[in-house]
Amino acid sequence: MGDRKPLLFISSYTGLGGGETSLLNLAHALKSLDRYRLHLLTPRHGQLTDAWGNIGPAHIIPYRPANVNFIPALWGRFPVVRRMADLMHREGIALVHSDYHSLVYAAYAADVPVIWTCSGWWFRPRPWQGEFFAGRVARIIASSRAIRAGFLGDPPRVPPEKVEMWWLAVDLSRFRPDVDGESFRRELGIGADVPIVSLIARFQSVKGHEYFLASARKIAGSRPETTFIIAGENVTGRSANERYKRRVLAMARRDPILRERVRFVGFRSDVERVIAASDVVVCSSLFESFGMVPIEAMACGKPVVSTNVGGPAETIVDGETGYLVPPRDPDAIADRVIRLLSDPALRGRMGRAGRSRAERYFDIRDYAARFANLVDSLIP
Repeated sequence: MGDRKPLLFISSYTGLGGGETSLLNLAHALKSLDRYRLHLLTPRHGQLTDAWGNIGPAHIIPYRPANVNFIPALWGRFPVVRRMADLMHREGIALVHSDYHSLVYAAYAADVPVIWTCSGWWFRPRPWQGEFFAGRVARIIASSRAIRAGFLGDPPRVPPEKVEMWWLAVDLSRFRPDVDGESFRRELGIGADVPIVSLIARFQSVKGHEYFLASARKIAGSRPETTFIIAGENVTGRSANERYKRRVLAMARRDPILRERVRFVGFRSDVERVIAASDVVVCSSLFESFGMVPIEAMACGKPVVSTNVGGPAETIVDGETGYLVPPRDPDAIADRVIRLLSDPALRGRMGRAGRSRAERYFDIRDYAARFANLVDSLIP
Protein backbone atom coordinates (compact mmCIF):
# COMPACT_ATOMS: atom_id res chain seq x y z
CA MET A 1 0.00 0.00 0.00
CA GLY A 2 2.78 2.42 0.91
CA ASP A 3 4.41 2.15 -2.53
CA ARG A 4 1.27 3.22 -4.35
CA LYS A 5 1.26 6.83 -5.49
CA PRO A 6 -1.80 8.70 -4.16
CA LEU A 7 -3.76 10.38 -6.96
CA LEU A 8 -6.72 12.69 -6.42
CA PHE A 9 -9.57 12.97 -8.96
CA ILE A 10 -11.83 16.00 -8.49
CA SER A 11 -15.28 16.24 -10.06
CA SER A 12 -17.87 18.95 -9.57
CA TYR A 13 -20.45 16.66 -11.20
CA THR A 14 -21.94 13.91 -9.07
CA GLY A 15 -24.41 12.40 -11.57
CA LEU A 16 -23.36 9.80 -14.12
CA GLY A 17 -23.06 11.48 -17.48
CA GLY A 18 -20.47 10.69 -20.10
CA GLY A 19 -17.64 12.53 -18.35
CA GLU A 20 -18.25 10.81 -15.03
CA THR A 21 -18.59 7.42 -16.74
CA SER A 22 -15.25 7.92 -18.48
CA LEU A 23 -13.69 8.87 -15.13
CA LEU A 24 -14.98 5.65 -13.58
CA ASN A 25 -13.68 3.68 -16.56
CA LEU A 26 -10.23 5.16 -16.07
CA ALA A 27 -10.25 4.68 -12.30
CA HIS A 28 -11.18 1.01 -12.54
CA ALA A 29 -8.45 0.41 -15.12
CA LEU A 30 -5.84 2.26 -13.03
CA LYS A 31 -6.83 0.31 -9.94
CA SER A 32 -6.13 -2.91 -11.78
CA LEU A 33 -2.55 -1.72 -12.38
CA ASP A 34 -2.01 -1.76 -8.60
CA ARG A 35 0.35 1.24 -8.81
CA TYR A 36 -1.80 4.00 -7.36
CA ARG A 37 -4.06 4.80 -4.44
CA LEU A 38 -7.03 6.57 -5.99
CA HIS A 39 -8.98 9.30 -4.17
CA LEU A 40 -12.15 11.05 -5.31
CA LEU A 41 -13.26 14.53 -4.25
CA THR A 42 -16.72 15.94 -4.99
CA PRO A 43 -18.80 18.78 -3.51
CA ARG A 44 -21.57 16.39 -2.38
CA HIS A 45 -22.68 12.79 -2.45
CA GLY A 46 -24.33 11.43 -5.59
CA GLN A 47 -24.32 8.68 -8.17
CA LEU A 48 -20.61 9.17 -8.83
CA THR A 49 -19.57 8.72 -5.20
CA ASP A 50 -21.86 5.69 -4.94
CA ALA A 51 -20.34 4.15 -8.07
CA TRP A 52 -16.79 4.92 -6.87
CA GLY A 53 -17.31 2.14 -4.32
CA ASN A 54 -14.12 0.32 -3.39
CA ILE A 55 -11.92 2.10 -5.93
CA GLY A 56 -10.56 4.17 -3.06
CA PRO A 57 -11.42 6.88 -0.54
CA ALA A 58 -14.12 9.39 -1.50
CA HIS A 59 -14.04 12.85 0.10
CA ILE A 60 -16.71 15.53 0.27
CA ILE A 61 -15.86 19.24 0.44
CA PRO A 62 -18.81 21.51 -0.44
CA TYR A 63 -18.00 24.16 -3.03
CA ARG A 64 -19.62 26.12 -5.81
CA PRO A 65 -18.40 24.97 -9.23
CA ALA A 66 -16.49 27.66 -11.09
CA ASN A 67 -18.12 29.20 -14.15
CA VAL A 68 -16.40 29.69 -17.49
CA ASN A 69 -15.64 33.35 -16.74
CA PHE A 70 -13.69 32.70 -13.54
CA ILE A 71 -10.95 35.18 -12.65
CA PRO A 72 -8.03 32.97 -11.54
CA ALA A 73 -6.45 35.21 -8.90
CA LEU A 74 -9.84 35.93 -7.33
CA TRP A 75 -11.25 32.40 -7.34
CA GLY A 76 -7.89 31.12 -6.11
CA ARG A 77 -8.56 32.90 -2.80
CA PHE A 78 -11.85 31.15 -2.07
CA PRO A 79 -11.90 29.22 1.26
CA VAL A 80 -12.38 25.90 -0.54
CA VAL A 81 -8.83 26.21 -1.88
CA ARG A 82 -7.41 25.93 1.64
CA ARG A 83 -9.68 22.99 2.43
CA MET A 84 -8.55 21.20 -0.72
CA ALA A 85 -4.90 21.96 0.08
CA ASP A 86 -5.33 20.52 3.57
CA LEU A 87 -6.82 17.33 2.10
CA MET A 88 -3.98 16.98 -0.39
CA HIS A 89 -1.34 17.40 2.28
CA ARG A 90 -3.09 15.06 4.71
CA GLU A 91 -3.38 12.30 2.12
CA GLY A 92 0.06 12.89 0.58
CA ILE A 93 -1.43 13.41 -2.88
CA ALA A 94 1.22 13.17 -5.60
CA LEU A 95 -0.87 14.36 -8.57
CA VAL A 96 -4.33 15.85 -9.14
CA HIS A 97 -6.72 15.29 -12.03
CA SER A 98 -9.56 17.79 -12.16
CA ASP A 99 -12.65 18.59 -14.16
CA TYR A 100 -13.11 22.10 -15.53
CA HIS A 101 -15.41 23.51 -12.86
CA SER A 102 -13.03 22.48 -10.07
CA LEU A 103 -9.81 23.27 -11.89
CA VAL A 104 -9.17 26.79 -10.61
CA TYR A 105 -9.50 25.61 -7.00
CA ALA A 106 -7.37 22.51 -7.58
CA ALA A 107 -4.61 24.41 -9.36
CA TYR A 108 -4.25 26.95 -6.54
CA ALA A 109 -4.56 24.30 -3.82
CA ALA A 110 -2.02 21.86 -5.23
CA ASP A 111 1.74 21.97 -4.87
CA VAL A 112 1.88 18.91 -7.14
CA PRO A 113 1.18 18.55 -10.88
CA VAL A 114 -2.40 19.09 -12.02
CA ILE A 115 -3.88 17.40 -15.10
CA TRP A 116 -7.12 18.53 -16.70
CA THR A 117 -9.15 16.50 -19.18
CA CYS A 118 -10.99 19.00 -21.37
CA SER A 119 -14.21 17.22 -22.28
CA GLY A 120 -16.51 20.13 -23.15
CA TRP A 121 -16.76 21.75 -26.56
CA TRP A 122 -17.80 25.03 -24.89
CA PHE A 123 -14.55 25.58 -22.93
CA ARG A 124 -12.61 28.48 -24.41
CA PRO A 125 -9.88 30.34 -22.49
CA ARG A 126 -10.91 33.93 -21.81
CA PRO A 127 -8.21 36.53 -22.48
CA TRP A 128 -7.51 36.80 -18.74
CA GLN A 129 -7.23 33.00 -18.30
CA GLY A 130 -4.50 32.11 -20.79
CA GLU A 131 -1.66 32.48 -18.31
CA PHE A 132 -3.55 30.34 -15.77
CA PHE A 133 -3.97 27.42 -18.18
CA ALA A 134 -0.42 27.77 -19.47
CA GLY A 135 1.27 28.11 -16.09
CA ARG A 136 -0.75 26.32 -13.43
CA VAL A 137 -1.95 23.23 -15.33
CA ALA A 138 0.77 20.69 -16.04
CA ARG A 139 -1.00 18.97 -18.92
CA ILE A 140 -4.30 19.33 -20.75
CA ILE A 141 -5.92 16.32 -22.41
CA ALA A 142 -8.59 17.08 -25.01
CA SER A 143 -11.02 14.22 -25.62
CA SER A 144 -11.42 14.88 -29.35
CA ARG A 145 -9.81 16.86 -32.14
CA ALA A 146 -12.87 19.14 -32.16
CA ILE A 147 -12.38 19.92 -28.47
CA ARG A 148 -8.67 20.57 -28.88
CA ALA A 149 -9.15 22.90 -31.85
CA GLY A 150 -11.91 24.80 -30.07
CA PHE A 151 -9.99 25.18 -26.83
CA LEU A 152 -6.79 26.36 -28.47
CA GLY A 153 -8.54 28.85 -30.74
CA ASP A 154 -6.85 30.89 -33.46
CA PRO A 155 -4.47 32.29 -32.45
CA PRO A 156 -3.93 29.90 -29.52
CA ARG A 157 -4.04 31.35 -26.00
CA VAL A 158 -2.27 28.25 -24.64
CA PRO A 159 0.89 26.64 -26.06
CA PRO A 160 -0.44 23.94 -28.47
CA GLU A 161 2.18 21.42 -27.31
CA LYS A 162 0.62 21.51 -23.85
CA VAL A 163 -2.74 20.22 -25.14
CA GLU A 164 -2.80 16.56 -26.19
CA MET A 165 -5.69 14.79 -27.92
CA TRP A 166 -6.73 11.43 -26.45
CA TRP A 167 -9.99 9.79 -27.44
CA LEU A 168 -11.81 8.39 -24.42
CA ALA A 169 -12.23 4.64 -24.03
CA VAL A 170 -14.50 1.93 -22.63
CA ASP A 171 -14.20 -1.38 -20.83
CA LEU A 172 -14.32 -3.86 -23.69
CA SER A 173 -15.03 -6.71 -21.29
CA ARG A 174 -18.24 -4.99 -20.21
CA PHE A 175 -19.28 -3.69 -23.63
CA ARG A 176 -18.98 -6.66 -25.94
CA PRO A 177 -21.06 -8.37 -28.63
CA ASP A 178 -22.20 -11.29 -26.46
CA VAL A 179 -23.87 -9.20 -23.72
CA ASP A 180 -27.31 -10.59 -22.87
CA GLY A 181 -29.87 -8.24 -24.37
CA GLU A 182 -32.74 -10.71 -24.25
CA SER A 183 -33.15 -10.20 -20.49
CA PHE A 184 -33.75 -6.48 -21.12
CA ARG A 185 -36.36 -7.32 -23.76
CA ARG A 186 -38.10 -9.71 -21.36
CA GLU A 187 -38.05 -7.07 -18.64
CA LEU A 188 -39.96 -4.70 -20.92
CA GLY A 189 -42.09 -7.39 -22.55
CA ILE A 190 -40.59 -6.87 -25.99
CA GLY A 191 -40.43 -9.92 -28.23
CA ALA A 192 -37.17 -11.22 -29.61
CA ASP A 193 -38.26 -10.47 -33.20
CA VAL A 194 -39.28 -6.83 -32.53
CA PRO A 195 -36.81 -4.28 -33.94
CA ILE A 196 -35.47 -1.88 -31.31
CA VAL A 197 -33.97 1.52 -32.05
CA SER A 198 -32.49 3.24 -29.00
CA LEU A 199 -31.37 6.67 -27.88
CA ILE A 200 -29.24 6.72 -24.72
CA ALA A 201 -28.72 10.27 -23.48
CA ARG A 202 -29.33 12.53 -20.52
CA PHE A 203 -32.16 15.01 -20.85
CA GLN A 204 -30.55 18.17 -22.17
CA SER A 205 -31.57 20.14 -25.23
CA VAL A 206 -28.22 19.57 -26.95
CA LYS A 207 -29.03 15.82 -27.10
CA GLY A 208 -31.78 16.41 -29.68
CA HIS A 209 -34.44 14.07 -28.31
CA GLU A 210 -37.09 15.86 -30.36
CA TYR A 211 -35.26 14.98 -33.56
CA PHE A 212 -35.05 11.36 -32.49
CA LEU A 213 -38.80 11.35 -31.89
CA ALA A 214 -39.45 12.99 -35.26
CA SER A 215 -37.31 10.33 -36.93
CA ALA A 216 -39.13 7.60 -34.96
CA ARG A 217 -42.42 8.78 -36.39
CA LYS A 218 -41.04 8.44 -39.90
CA ILE A 219 -39.44 5.06 -39.18
CA ALA A 220 -42.74 3.79 -37.79
CA GLY A 221 -44.41 4.67 -41.08
CA SER A 222 -42.12 2.21 -42.86
CA ARG A 223 -41.47 -0.28 -40.07
CA PRO A 224 -44.53 -0.08 -37.79
CA GLU A 225 -43.39 -3.04 -35.70
CA THR A 226 -40.40 -1.08 -34.35
CA THR A 227 -40.06 -0.15 -30.68
CA PHE A 228 -38.08 2.94 -29.70
CA ILE A 229 -36.19 3.06 -26.41
CA ILE A 230 -35.11 6.30 -24.73
CA ALA A 231 -32.78 5.67 -21.79
CA GLY A 232 -31.45 8.48 -19.63
CA GLU A 233 -32.41 11.01 -17.02
CA ASN A 234 -31.82 14.62 -16.00
CA VAL A 235 -28.56 13.75 -14.26
CA THR A 236 -27.63 17.39 -13.61
CA GLY A 237 -30.86 18.19 -11.77
CA ARG A 238 -31.04 21.57 -13.50
CA SER A 239 -34.49 23.10 -13.92
CA ALA A 240 -33.91 23.88 -17.61
CA ASN A 241 -33.17 20.22 -18.26
CA GLU A 242 -36.23 19.18 -16.28
CA ARG A 243 -38.40 21.45 -18.42
CA TYR A 244 -36.82 19.95 -21.52
CA LYS A 245 -37.52 16.45 -20.23
CA ARG A 246 -41.19 17.27 -19.63
CA ARG A 247 -41.44 18.72 -23.13
CA VAL A 248 -39.96 15.56 -24.68
CA LEU A 249 -42.26 13.30 -22.65
CA ALA A 250 -45.28 15.37 -23.67
CA MET A 251 -44.24 15.26 -27.32
CA ALA A 252 -44.23 11.46 -27.25
CA ARG A 253 -47.43 11.10 -25.26
CA ARG A 254 -49.62 13.37 -27.36
CA ASP A 255 -48.67 11.70 -30.65
CA PRO A 256 -50.73 8.51 -31.21
CA ILE A 257 -47.97 6.88 -33.26
CA LEU A 258 -45.19 7.62 -30.77
CA ARG A 259 -47.32 6.93 -27.71
CA GLU A 260 -47.64 3.27 -28.67
CA ARG A 261 -44.03 2.74 -29.70
CA VAL A 262 -41.70 4.86 -27.52
CA ARG A 263 -40.58 3.49 -24.16
CA PHE A 264 -38.85 5.75 -21.64
CA VAL A 265 -36.76 3.58 -19.31
CA GLY A 266 -34.92 6.26 -17.27
CA PHE A 267 -31.35 6.02 -16.07
CA ARG A 268 -29.86 2.55 -16.52
CA SER A 269 -26.72 1.38 -14.78
CA ASP A 270 -26.81 -1.62 -17.15
CA VAL A 271 -26.67 0.42 -20.33
CA GLU A 272 -24.79 -2.41 -22.03
CA ARG A 273 -27.98 -4.51 -21.86
CA VAL A 274 -29.97 -1.72 -23.51
CA ILE A 275 -27.42 -1.58 -26.31
CA ALA A 276 -27.31 -5.37 -26.63
CA ALA A 277 -31.09 -5.46 -27.01
CA SER A 278 -31.01 -2.80 -29.73
CA ASP A 279 -30.74 -3.32 -33.47
CA VAL A 280 -29.61 0.26 -34.09
CA VAL A 281 -28.30 2.91 -31.67
CA VAL A 282 -28.94 6.57 -32.53
CA CYS A 283 -27.11 9.71 -31.42
CA SER A 284 -29.27 12.71 -32.39
CA SER A 285 -27.20 15.38 -30.63
CA LEU A 286 -26.87 18.89 -31.94
CA PHE A 287 -23.27 18.64 -30.76
CA GLU A 288 -21.19 16.05 -28.93
CA SER A 289 -17.81 16.90 -27.47
CA PHE A 290 -16.88 13.22 -27.59
CA GLY A 291 -19.87 10.88 -27.26
CA MET A 292 -19.45 7.78 -25.11
CA VAL A 293 -22.56 5.96 -26.30
CA PRO A 294 -21.44 5.57 -29.94
CA ILE A 295 -18.22 3.82 -28.91
CA GLU A 296 -20.07 1.72 -26.33
CA ALA A 297 -22.42 0.65 -29.12
CA MET A 298 -19.54 -0.12 -31.46
CA ALA A 299 -17.87 -2.15 -28.72
CA CYS A 300 -21.11 -4.16 -28.43
CA GLY A 301 -21.11 -4.77 -32.17
CA LYS A 302 -24.08 -2.50 -32.92
CA PRO A 303 -24.32 -0.06 -35.84
CA VAL A 304 -24.70 3.61 -34.94
CA VAL A 305 -26.57 6.39 -36.71
CA SER A 306 -25.20 9.66 -35.41
CA THR A 307 -25.18 13.32 -36.23
CA ASN A 308 -21.97 14.39 -37.92
CA VAL A 309 -20.78 16.63 -35.09
CA GLY A 310 -17.81 16.78 -32.74
CA GLY A 311 -16.52 13.48 -31.40
CA PRO A 312 -18.82 11.11 -33.34
CA ALA A 313 -17.61 12.65 -36.60
CA GLU A 314 -14.15 11.38 -35.59
CA THR A 315 -14.95 8.06 -33.95
CA ILE A 316 -17.60 6.68 -36.35
CA VAL A 317 -16.54 5.69 -39.87
CA ASP A 318 -19.43 6.62 -42.14
CA GLY A 319 -20.68 3.63 -44.11
CA GLU A 320 -18.40 1.25 -42.23
CA THR A 321 -19.27 1.27 -38.51
CA GLY A 322 -22.48 3.24 -38.91
CA TYR A 323 -23.81 6.36 -40.60
CA LEU A 324 -23.19 10.06 -40.05
CA VAL A 325 -25.98 12.52 -40.82
CA PRO A 326 -26.46 16.28 -40.43
CA PRO A 327 -27.84 17.56 -37.11
CA ARG A 328 -31.52 18.57 -36.94
CA ASP A 329 -32.32 16.24 -39.84
CA PRO A 330 -34.80 13.54 -38.69
CA ASP A 331 -35.39 12.49 -42.31
CA ALA A 332 -31.72 11.55 -42.67
CA ILE A 333 -31.76 9.65 -39.37
CA ALA A 334 -34.89 7.77 -40.42
CA ASP A 335 -33.47 6.93 -43.85
CA ARG A 336 -30.32 5.34 -42.41
CA VAL A 337 -32.16 3.51 -39.64
CA ILE A 338 -34.68 2.05 -42.08
CA ARG A 339 -31.81 0.95 -44.31
CA LEU A 340 -30.22 -0.88 -41.38
CA LEU A 341 -33.45 -2.43 -40.11
CA SER A 342 -34.13 -3.76 -43.61
CA ASP A 343 -30.73 -5.41 -44.00
CA PRO A 344 -29.57 -7.75 -41.19
CA ALA A 345 -26.39 -8.59 -43.10
CA LEU A 346 -25.47 -4.90 -43.27
CA ARG A 347 -26.08 -4.55 -39.55
CA GLY A 348 -23.83 -7.53 -38.94
CA ARG A 349 -20.99 -6.16 -41.09
CA MET A 350 -21.15 -2.74 -39.47
CA GLY A 351 -21.35 -4.27 -36.02
CA ARG A 352 -18.24 -6.37 -36.59
CA ALA A 353 -16.39 -3.37 -38.03
CA GLY A 354 -17.42 -1.30 -35.02
CA ARG A 355 -16.11 -3.89 -32.58
CA SER A 356 -12.84 -4.09 -34.47
CA ARG A 357 -12.50 -0.29 -34.35
CA ALA A 358 -13.26 -0.25 -30.64
CA GLU A 359 -10.59 -2.85 -29.99
CA ARG A 360 -8.07 -0.80 -31.95
CA TYR A 361 -8.77 2.68 -30.63
CA PHE A 362 -11.07 2.63 -27.58
CA ASP A 363 -9.74 0.02 -25.14
CA ILE A 364 -9.66 1.47 -21.63
CA ARG A 365 -6.60 -0.64 -20.80
CA ASP A 366 -4.60 1.19 -23.46
CA TYR A 367 -5.94 4.54 -22.27
CA ALA A 368 -5.07 3.77 -18.65
CA ALA A 369 -1.55 2.69 -19.60
CA ARG A 370 -1.06 5.97 -21.46
CA PHE A 371 -2.43 7.93 -18.50
CA ALA A 372 -0.14 6.06 -16.11
CA ASN A 373 2.86 6.87 -18.28
CA LEU A 374 1.90 10.55 -18.18
CA VAL A 375 1.46 10.45 -14.39
CA ASP A 376 4.81 8.80 -13.89
CA SER A 377 6.50 11.34 -16.15
CA LEU A 378 5.15 14.22 -14.05
CA ILE A 379 5.91 12.91 -10.56
CA PRO A 380 9.04 11.30 -9.07
